[in-house]
Amino acid sequence: MRRALCGLAVLAVAGCGAEPVTTAAAPANTLPVERGALADMVSLNGILTYGAGPDGAPYSAVNYARGIYTKLPKPGDEVGCGDVLYRVDDDPVRLTCRTHAYRSLAKGKAVFLPRAGRIAKVSGQLGGVAQPGAEVVQATSATLEVQVELEPSQQADVKPGDAARITLPGNRSVTGKVARLGKVARTAEEDQAPAAATIPASIRLDAPKQARGLEKAPVQVEITTKGVEDALSVPVTALVGKAGGGFAVEVVRAGDRRELVGVELGLFDTTGGRVEVAGALQAGDQVVVPSP
Repeated sequence: MRRALCGLAVLAVAGCGAEPVTTAAAPANTLPVERGALADMVSLNGILTYGAGPDGAPYSAVNYARGIYTKLPKPGDEVGCGDVLYRVDDDPVRLTCRTHAYRSLAKGKAVFLPRAGRIAKVSGQLGGVAQPGAEVVQATSATLEVQVELEPSQQADVKPGDAARITLPGNRSVTGKVARLGKVARTAEEDQAPAAATIPASIRLDAPKQARGLEKAPVQVEITTKGVEDALSVPVTALVGKAGGGFAVEVVRAGDRRELVGVELGLFDTTGGRVEVAGALQAGDQVVVPSP
């Protein structure tokens, strides 16, 4: 009878009187707390184009000469400061790279643009009448750069000088910096809501020759908007919400002891999937993350 009771009382045994068989808890899936640099980024689609004004539009060159256009440039021509841009009655009209403050000088013998550039459009007609005050050409810079459109949620984060990484066709990566931000919002369609308006931004390539021959090519852009050089961070997936508000991480201590440690959040590294934290942590601590 005692043998029967023993068998009923202990189900998972090697034999009556033997030690019960126990199953060890599965080890936690963990990743380390790290110290190092973090960066927040904005990811955008862009297009390679020749640089122009802050709003992305070409510069307009106005004619001041009177007569007949006897020679005009062609789209794609590059012209330097002081070069003959066109001729009126066979007299040369040179490109002068000056501001509007100098436009009273040598009118009729000069045309003014902010810088040397590349002809984007010819408005004058060969053999046509050169009217003072009429546009003769439109021009851009002669250097390829990247044009992107910033969404409303991104406009407060991006600023001139921010570093950018551009992925060219063929998965080639080059670097650059935000050069200019437009001041006028625009929409792709006239009937779109104001919330859909975007601001154009131009990114200057550090080595424009690397993009030679790729005008109008689509590219992927990542702009680093914020960064810290030395911070403790944990994987974003390690964060757990606290009952009273805020966040914590579950730390595996010596002897597999687990401890919930409250943390204050800082910069989110959107590329690396990590977040800056402050709390009772140090580099090398193991924090629990969901199993893959």
